[in-house]
Parts: sequence; C-alpha cells; structure tokens
Amino acid sequence: MGRSWYVTILACSVALLLAGAARAAPDRLTIGMTQYPATLNPNIDSMAAKSYVLGFTHQPFTQFDAEWNLRCHLCTDLPSLEAGTAEIVERDDGTQGVRTTYTIDPEARWGDGTPVTTADVAFTLEVGKHPDTGVSNAEMYRRIVDLEIVDDRTFILEDEKLGFLYPSINDFRLLPAHLERPVFEADPKTYRNRTLFDTDPTNPGLALGPYRVASLDSGGFIALERNPEWWGEPPAFDEIVIRTIENTAALEANLLSGEIDMVEGSLGLSLDQAIAFEARHGDRFQLFYKPGLIYEHIDFNLDNPILADLRVRQALIQGIDREALSEQLFGGRQAVAQTFVNPLDWVYTSDVPSYHEDLEEAGALLDAAGWTEWRDGVRHNAAGEPLRLTLMTTSGNRSRELVQQVLQSMWRRIGVDLRIQNEPARVFFGETMRQRRYPALAMYAWISSPENVPRTTLHSNEIPSAENSWTGQNTPGFKNARMDELIDEIEITLDRDERAPLWHELQRIYATELPVLPLYYRADPHIWPLWLEGVEPTGHLAPASLGVENWRVRDDG
Repeated sequence: MGRSWYVTILACSVALLLAGAARAAPDRLTIGMTQYPATLNPNIDSMAAKSYVLGFTHQPFTQFDAEWNLRCHLCTDLPSLEAGTAEIVERDDGTQGVRTTYTIDPEARWGDGTPVTTADVAFTLEVGKHPDTGVSNAEMYRRIVDLEIVDDRTFILEDEKLGFLYPSINDFRLLPAHLERPVFEADPKTYRNRTLFDTDPTNPGLALGPYRVASLDSGGFIALERNPEWWGEPPAFDEIVIRTIENTAALEANLLSGEIDMVEGSLGLSLDQAIAFEARHGDRFQLFYKPGLIYEHIDFNLDNPILADLRVRQALIQGIDREALSEQLFGGRQAVAQTFVNPLDWVYTSDVPSYHEDLEEAGALLDAAGWTEWRDGVRHNAAGEPLRLTLMTTSGNRSRELVQQVLQSMWRRIGVDLRIQNEPARVFFGETMRQRRYPALAMYAWISSPENVPRTTLHSNEIPSAENSWTGQNTPGFKNARMDELIDEIEITLDRDERAPLWHELQRIYATELPVLPLYYRADPHIWPLWLEGVEPTGHLAPASLGVENWRVRDDG
C-alpha cells in the first residue's frame, strides 16, 4: 500500500479511538452555556443560568415536569382537598384561605449529611418574609400567614388565599438553617451579599440534589461532583462541568473542538446559528428544537418620560416588521408574539389588539406625541430634545445583537435614534434589571411555568425599589388597577372555565397598554453528543437539569 493509504488508515484509527474514548469515559460531562449565575442562593434573583445549575444541586419542593404536570421532588405527596391534606379556611371577611400539609422525604438530607427538617422550613420562611432580604418571590412568602410544625418532617402552611395552584410551592426553596442562620441573623439587610451560597459555594452542606459544587471560577465555570448524601437515583456522571462562554460564536467553536460536550438550549446558540450548525455538523451531534413558554421581549422603562406616552410605545411596535425579523433571522421558526402568553398554554387567546408594521401610522403617532421636528434624520420635540433611546441586552449573544441592529435600522426610518449598550448577563440581570437601572429599553426573555399568573411581573405591588429591597420583577414599572384586580381574581378562581375569560381580558389589557414590546416565542435548540440520552427539555420554567438522574450514556449493545 502507498503512503496515502497508511495516512487514511491512521486517521480512521485515531477517529475510532477518540470516539471509543468518548463513549468509554462517561465519568465527566462538560456543558456550555452563555450566562454565569449572579448568585447561587435559590431564593435571590431570577436567572435562567442559576435555575439550570440548581437543577443539579438543589431540589425544589414541587415543580412542573416535562409533561407539564405538577409533581413532588422534596415532598412525599402533593396536598389535596380530596385527600384531606389541604383544607379550606373560611375567614370573617368572606375570603377563603387554604392550609396545605407537606411531608419532607424521610431520606432527604443536606450534602454534609444533616437531615432536612422543618427547622429548615421555618428558617426559610423567616428569610422570605423579612422585608430587607430582597428575595425574588416575596409575595409568595408574604401570603403565608401561618406555619404549623407537626414534627421534624411534616408541616402545614396557611396561605391567605385559596388559589387554583394551592398544591404548588415551587418557589419555596429551602435554605440550610444549620449553615445560613448565623449569616442571616448577623445582618438581614446585607444577607443577600453574604450568603454562603456565594461566599462558600463549595460547602457540601448547601447541596440538596444529585450533585454539589466542587469548584468554580466566577464568570468562568462551575464544576459539580456527585453528592454522596443524595438519596435518589444515582446520576451517571461522576463530574459535570458547566462552562460559561458568553460569545455564542466561541460557544460553537468550543463544541466543535470537543472542549464542551453539549450546549444548554435556553442559554446556548441562537436559532439561526443552530440551523446553520445542523446543516454543517448534524451527523456529529443530536439537535433538538424545543418550543416552549419562553417569551423574548423588550421592557419599556415607564419612568422614562418618552416611553410613558402610550403613543410612543405604539409607534415603536408599528415601526418594526417583526414577521420579517423572525423569517430572516430564525427561518420563521419563532412565532411573533402579541402578548406574554404562548399559544401552547391553554389560557392563550388571539382576541387581542395585534400590531404589524405600519410606518405611516407610527409617524402619525409620533407627530401627535410632539415629536414633529426632523434634524439629521432624527425627530425632536418642541424643546429641541432628540427622540433618542438606549436598548440594552446581554452582551455576547449573537442573536440578540443581530436583533438590536435590525431594530436600530428599522426605527431610524421613523426618526428614532437608537443607541446600543450591552452588559454581561451576570451584571445585566444581577444589578441593572433587578434595580431598574436601564434608561429606556431592555431586551431579554421570560421563562414561565404553565398557566403562570404574572403577579411578580405585572402587579403594581411588584415594582422593585430601594424601599422594598428590590423585590418583585415588574421592571417596567407598570401600574394598572384592572390588571391588579384580574391577577388577584385569577389566582383564587379554582374553576378552569371561569378562569378563562379573566385570562383573556388580562391579555387584552396587556396588548393595549404595552408595558413591554412583545417580540416572539422562542424555540430553543438543544445540542447533545450522539452518545448521550435521557435529557428531556420541559419547555417551561423548570430546567432540563432537574431530571439529571435520567441522563445516561447510550448503550448501543
């Protein structure tokens, strides 16, 4: 044989050896994603990157599964009115509350071997109800008016409202009292900055899942190792490394080079990148496109005097062609949104005001709002102020940066001067959005659970401020009395048929008042190695990592 045959045989042999090594070494899995968590404390800040990491390391009491059914994780059974583990409380004012009984899994223990008990429940509630801690879902904790400790494993919560989601305590994320109580009691106001989840993240006692944090480099990676105290099905991998690569082009390069094995869909390649990637490398990876309750949008800062005018907000949405944007950037795979409710959710209605590109109407609206004078292609008002807005998003996300450029060009046609200012995700979500520091526009996504009542994002009591320690997620600062009433009423309406018209009215108000600019409902592309199986994206708020016990190296016999 000639030299070329030897080279070919050698190359094939090396490829087979590498493939065999990948298949024969299931002890480590390396995952790439574009964001690094601003904190690992399960009760502080809402961020997809944190939720993904906690899926490996911290079990919730309850959560929706991939079939969108509520199930227990840390508890033994969901409370039920029929079973007698939930009881309606009749109040003197005619309202109804509910008492729900939960029992902690008897095998549950923290990563240092300390049993999970109702002492942790009592401490978590104390932190959640304290006005200075700034927990993400302060409203949930506020509504818990009583905690009855039955024994070390069983407790009863009394909610001031009987809601249709009464069995769910998804956001009641346990804190280890034996570790976090001294930190909290030293100074509740600064607890969020001193929590051990950030100052001592490798402390094994913080773990409440199949894995625990072994090491990390802030902004770079988080290495997880098996939690020897995990009481459930043992996971397949000895080690999981989550690497943060904020630039999506670099993320793709690392995947191709073998530096990472897979990309998390909700925090990975943009849809356009994934489609192109599949065309070139689809034989080397598994690609799965998961549509879900993921809503890409632009928050309006309604404290900005320009955006406080509804006519300007209406002009901005009619000054862009969202259909063309979706078609050109995402191959039409991401449906244009009219509200925050996805058509996949049963409460969705199409009977809302809809907006399409109409430059003439957009111009008329801006004229009526007082932006009548044109100078160098930019509108000005009577005071000579330019119609200039800043749009912020997460830096390094190629998809969002492309959308920014398209919007900048489209809005220029109606006389809007758009300036782009981006930040790393951990800064954007950890400070800018949480404290409403964005001056005008902020683009990002909400990931929600099925039939998720938008209290924290739309109720007027949920506007973050220094006075409430920046709790709540109503970052636009939206205030609408009827919206507040609908949110309150939906939560306590148990009959599904009676809730539907309330949901429909809520969506109509949203589409009419435009507290945000809806963009599209996302479909996230997940990329896995050929040898991995069992990963099941949920299409909603619960991360796929919450089912890591089912991840396995494929056995091809």
